[in-house]
Amino acid sequence: MKAVIQRAKQASVTVNGEVVGAIDAGLVVLLGVTHEDTEADAAYLAEKIAHLRIFEDENGKMNRSLLEVGGAVLSVSQFTLYGDCRKGRRPNFMAAAKPDRALPLYEAFNTFLHGKGIHVETGVFGAMMDVSLTNDGPVTLIIDSGDKPGNE
Repeated sequence: MKAVIQRAKQASVTVNGEVVGAIDAGLVVLLGVTHEDTEADAAYLAEKIAHLRIFEDENGKMNRSLLEVGGAVLSVSQFTLYGDCRKGRRPNFMAAAKPDRALPLYEAFNTFLHGKGIHVETGVFGAMMDVSLTNDGPVTLIIDSGDKPGNE
């Protein structure tokens, strides 16, 4: 499972001209699921993201977590994170999990975040979405559950 995390001052996702999810300060999380992912991967990413110290403290240092600042998450499923661009000019998406596998894990990830007391807004799984955000910093990170300790 792979997440691209962007610290945002505000963000929203629109489907067919209608805003379906919006947050003020917090994180935009673009989440991709691959075939081998499990609920343990979703739990790992939720835990990591909730406690990642990427918000500034009173001294301007990235030393506070999403939980500490009371931020929200705009979670957007994005199978293209598993696009393989090594050959040719058209990405290959064979590594992306099919919707029947990806949707329950995407929902589990959101449930794990919510269970930590984080307000979670979402896009619409599988829909064409317009994501808008005001990047804060900018701060953008990539976390892959395959990189967690013990997976060497």
